[in-house]
Amino acid sequence: MAKAKSKLAASPDKKPVLLSGGNPQIAKGYGDAPVQAYIAAMPGWKSEVGRRLDQLIIGAVPDAQKAVKWNSPFYGMEGDGWFLGIHCFAKYIKVAFFRGLSLKPVPPVESRRTAGSTRSNSFPG
Repeated sequence: MAKAKSKLAASPDKKPVLLSGGNPQIAKGYGDAPVQAYIAAMPGWKSEVGRRLDQLIIGAVPDAQKAVKWNSPFYGMEGDGWFLGIHCFAKYIKVAFFRGLSLKPVPPVESRRTAGSTRSNSFPG
């Protein structure tokens, strides 16, 4: 997970492309800058929710590493892997907990794409 911090090539006045469903297209990168670029590009009310989620995550896990991969922010711990991912959809934001079965209470939605412990919640849910 220890990758060099990315350099964002986009100019500040250029808006990121929104993919189908409203998910921002942000270049893969490691560190806070690409995650903040993703959050800023989240459309409408989702940007404020993204800022609040980022604050809550870093407040709870101050040493969390950040990255944007597959057009989604990821949060993780060095040597332990990613523990959470965020993804925008047209009407909601999905928060995926990659080891969700270990949480109490367990997040309510089981992942359809991966077997195992990934669980998620959606906002607005």
